[in-house]
Amino acid sequence: MAMGVMGKMLFVDVGEGTVRAEEIPEAWVRTVLSGLGLGVKVLYERIPAGADPLGPENVLGFVGGVLTGIGAMFGGRFLVVGKSPLTGGWGDANCGGDFAPALKGSGYDAIFFEGIAAEPVYLHVEDGQAQLHPATDLWGKDTVETEQLLKARHGARARVACIGPAGENLVRIAGIANDRGRLAARSGLGAVMGSKKLKAVVLQGRQRTAVADREALKHWNKAVADLMPKGKNSMPTWALLPAGKLMGGLPFGFRIDGLTSLAPFSAWGTASGNEVAIASGDAPIRNWRGDPSMYPPSAVSVKKIAPTQKKKYHCVSCPLGCGSITSMQGEYAETHRPEYETVTAFGANLLNEDLDSLYHLNEYCNRMGIDTISTGAVVAFAIDCRRAGLLEGVPADWGDAQGIIRTVEAMVEREGVGDLLAEGVRIASETIGPESRMYAFHAGGQELPMHDPRMDPAYGVLYLSDPTPGRHTITNTLEYAMFRLWTKVRDAPEPPGVYPKADKYQDSEFNARMNAAGARFKALLDCAGLCLFGAHVGVDRMGFFEMLNAALGFELSPDDYMQIGGSVQDLRQWFNIKHGIHPGSVEMNALVDGSIPAEKGPAKGLTFDLLAMRRRYWDAMGWDEYGQPRRDPV
Repeated sequence: MAMGVMGKMLFVDVGEGTVRAEEIPEAWVRTVLSGLGLGVKVLYERIPAGADPLGPENVLGFVGGVLTGIGAMFGGRFLVVGKSPLTGGWGDANCGGDFAPALKGSGYDAIFFEGIAAEPVYLHVEDGQAQLHPATDLWGKDTVETEQLLKARHGARARVACIGPAGENLVRIAGIANDRGRLAARSGLGAVMGSKKLKAVVLQGRQRTAVADREALKHWNKAVADLMPKGKNSMPTWALLPAGKLMGGLPFGFRIDGLTSLAPFSAWGTASGNEVAIASGDAPIRNWRGDPSMYPPSAVSVKKIAPTQKKKYHCVSCPLGCGSITSMQGEYAETHRPEYETVTAFGANLLNEDLDSLYHLNEYCNRMGIDTISTGAVVAFAIDCRRAGLLEGVPADWGDAQGIIRTVEAMVEREGVGDLLAEGVRIASETIGPESRMYAFHAGGQELPMHDPRMDPAYGVLYLSDPTPGRHTITNTLEYAMFRLWTKVRDAPEPPGVYPKADKYQDSEFNARMNAAGARFKALLDCAGLCLFGAHVGVDRMGFFEMLNAALGFELSPDDYMQIGGSVQDLRQWFNIKHGIHPGSVEMNALVDGSIPAEKGPAKGLTFDLLAMRRRYWDAMGWDEYGQPRRDPV
């Protein structure tokens, strides 16, 4: 068996109450590695076409990666995978925290759940031994309390992934939490876990993963550690706003070295992008139909957020530490510092300037186990529909913090209008009627993240084209430059140091190749269990491909690995096709698909032909004019 992996996966039928271990064929490791690749390989083969995402035939998986659990820098991510109740196709959700290494430590590379339990259960695995336990006493408790109770029961070293009331109530935008409310949030997989009446997964064990060349891993770990910020962050908080205005106002773009992102990320996390995104036009305002003049960046500035930071923290194996526990007023004493996406979803996109309410909503959503991106998008949709006379009973209005909170609570509990809104934007819009479609911002059923394709069409291409649509973490123009793929990969184009912004809007071979290389690389990151922010260091500086060889004992080239990333993307696309999703049928709201120019703000007058860009991207991926891979499933 290849090194770098445990070589085993666990299958749990919660309906039958049975567990069984299966060996992972070595050929699979060579064709799809582990992590995302293993997850999609298993689910493509074992979920029948037409399976109800909330039914017994759906399979829910927890997968780590090649570089998790072996001490590799930034190797602390895991994914939850399954058929999405939002899109009806492939779903995956990525998360950090402390759960990922526990998968291998417990003896497995992945754990998959089948069936539906008659009563709530949780799974406990310790050193390869797995057992289901009743969870009736845990049902109804929030994610933080559930984790605390299970650690008290099984020991402080236990690692817990669980759902909150949102998942239990089958809210289609529910996620799965670990490490005190950190969510694998997207794709609605918390509802899948709730449908199986699976409250939690508890992992323990100290099994070690054999690696082929530990000295090489130590070498690259040191190389990465040497690049991390030292001492106090030298960037002043006042510099963020003018930087955003400059980025939005200049007629040209420039290649940014990913090392420059590390210091602000270490100091303030993704909150360092709050003001920058609003000022540059990247952040959506008032359900995507506003402009930066409607929302003051100072409302969510780092200058306001930084004083609330109490304790910095790191994910497992992370040398950067972009997380922080922050103090807050009100019902909860503290929360994870809200991420940029959360702040914008409940802030600028709802015209809500009340920072205390953003902190409260962040903690409430984490504890209830619900995706903040989708939740904020649904509330914005509901406000627009209420104002247009299409929907009654919505407590929220633009800028009304308390009304927004009450609406979110109604969604979690499925009370009143919240029962409809808990279905997500697409289903809610289809129920209300065609007049509501103009207010519904999603791609293929998944609510759009907080980055405007009109400012970077690469987002639009991937929102529309990735097998898990509506996701901002696949690739974009800024991050592609940070990855520095062209230093190792022959087919990855090198972006110029400075370029006219108009170049991003072209249906060009360069843009298609760039987006395809970025998408393949992101698939590889998720096969490895590596952090996206860690990849900002650059593949050449962090030895990404070398670390994979060192762990696995392979002698593959970067081009070989990128081909594997392409095969995994193919398999995700084949999964959707198997389940009846025609790639060309995925749509986005015309307001953000590049066909209608913005009237105000940095995006004023900008248009692009997204469908043409998608076709060229498909070709660069090796897919035909209908979005179907030309290669058979691996």
